[in-house]
Amino acid sequence: MTTMNERKTIDLEQGWEFMQKGITKLKNILEGLPEPQFCSNDHISLYTTIYNMCTQKPPHDYSQQLYDKYRESFEEYIISTVLPSLREKHDEFMLRELVKRWANHKVMVRWLSRFFFYLDRYFIARRSLPALNEVGLTCFRDLVYKEINVKVRDAVISLIDQEREGEQIDRALLKNVLDIFVEIGMGSMQYYENDFEATMLKDTAAYYSRKASYWILEDSCPDYMLKAEECLKREKDRVSHYLHSSSEQKLLEKVQHELLFVYASQLLEKEHSGCHALLRDDKVDDLSRMYRLFCRIPRGLDPVSQIFKRHVTAEGTALVKQAEDAASNKKFQFCVAHDHVP
Repeated sequence: MTTMNERKTIDLEQGWEFMQKGITKLKNILEGLPEPQFCSNDHISLYTTIYNMCTQKPPHDYSQQLYDKYRESFEEYIISTVLPSLREKHDEFMLRELVKRWANHKVMVRWLSRFFFYLDRYFIARRSLPALNEVGLTCFRDLVYKEINVKVRDAVISLIDQEREGEQIDRALLKNVLDIFVEIGMGSMQYYENDFEATMLKDTAAYYSRKASYWILEDSCPDYMLKAEECLKREKDRVSHYLHSSSEQKLLEKVQHELLFVYASQLLEKEHSGCHALLRDDKVDDLSRMYRLFCRIPRGLDPVSQIFKRHVTAEGTALVKQAEDAASNKKFQFCVAHDHVP
């Protein structure tokens, strides 16, 4: 009778052949091919095979080889299936395929990490190696993300600009794509910030710079301010729907700079509708909008306060002159009435 200590040694080739059947089944399920789901017995036998191959006496402890093969399983699948499916698609279709492939990849990492669980608990812990989950995600980052992130970024920015022009876009798709830039950092925002956000902010500045150069010539000061306020509201809305929340402040600052800071003096000094005209005509709503917009900009209220000061001074001077004129007029009338020479 065979005891546990005398169990049959599994050689690497034979053990891996069995594991590959399980991995192929998983890939078929991910590809949507007709394949029965994993039952608990499948799961147990795959897990046990790895356990046995890692706990055999040297030289039959295959922990290191299995750790390498775990990574190779992802690499082989990505190179043979995932990359070709992404390379043949463009624009929005490529984004949809990427979202699908990333979701599938995470499922594959989760399942394979369960099969190879013994490696995570003992071999990796002792050797201070990257955990299985990290190895799986790094494969996608190094082989897929690094190849296509520029195309993905450009496609996303193009859709954002289409939305700014009033077109309907799939915001949920953009949210899912941008989540990949965040998740691929595994706790760091560097990929989202360097590979997407930096270019998106540059594009935003260029977009609003173009708009502002038309609007400042065409629009009155109140109309221009209404447009600026609406743009800021829409950009904030973009953040809540698909951009990462950490982008909000940077994005709004770009818009404020291009629409308000660059054109502040031109806007405020507009001849028939600028700050002075609004003060003269007591346009309270427009003046409060002006305050709301310019108080967000560094030293933005300085030019407003200068115009206000000039207005108050002029009004005050006019009132004083009016009072003086009235007084001297009264004096003149008194003298005329009493035949005095003033």
